[in-house]
Amino acid sequence: MQLSNNTILITGGATGIGLGLTERFVKEGNKVIICGRRQEALAEAKLKFPSIITYRVDLEKENERIGLFEWIRENHNDLNVLVNNAGIQQRLALTDEEFFSKARHEIAINVDAPIHLTALFLKLDHPKAVLNVTSGLAFVPMVNASVYCASKSFLHSFTTSLGKLLSKRNIEVIEIIPPGLNTDLGGKGLHDNYPPVSEFIESIFIQLIEGKRTLTFGMSAMVSKAGPDEMEIAFNRMNP
Repeated sequence: MQLSNNTILITGGATGIGLGLTERFVKEGNKVIICGRRQEALAEAKLKFPSIITYRVDLEKENERIGLFEWIRENHNDLNVLVNNAGIQQRLALTDEEFFSKARHEIAINVDAPIHLTALFLKLDHPKAVLNVTSGLAFVPMVNASVYCASKSFLHSFTTSLGKLLSKRNIEVIEIIPPGLNTDLGGKGLHDNYPPVSEFIESIFIQLIEGKRTLTFGMSAMVSKAGPDEMEIAFNRMNP
């Protein structure tokens, strides 16, 4: 995809991988809009990168997703790149009395939101690219985050189909497949010993420059190409 002179919406763009993408797309000379649920996180991102535009939205709620789209269409109708990055990871036990309600919350953000936003985005005048952030856990699940892993498997499959569906409209579909990184995904401190987001961002932008549409890094490069036997070994190591 063209890496500069775009107008880009990054969901969950104020923290973690989203913030890393925000920083890099700003450096590449794009107009970057980020959205998220926490106003304080958006404000902190704005202090770091004054040129960005922020919008507070709870992506779990359908009416707020529609409100985001209507605001985009009215104020930033030149938007041509959508980055579906926002996601949550919960460690859920099936015995938890609130398991189903928590699972529905996770599915709404990780599945409903990117599907809905993609459908809305395609109504704009000049869509050029959709980037979906999935996970290496889409291929080899971690059983104590079963709903998260399943949601990312869904998004991986949806992204594969979307690429074929939108090729006729010359809209690029790119899958970003991160491994575990040093972010607060799933809870503070859980990923402190994982690679930094900066290394991941540098790697995937090299791949974007090369024209690749499936972007991997470290462990996600291995599991996304693994055969059944390799996947079973990786699954058993991850879930002793």
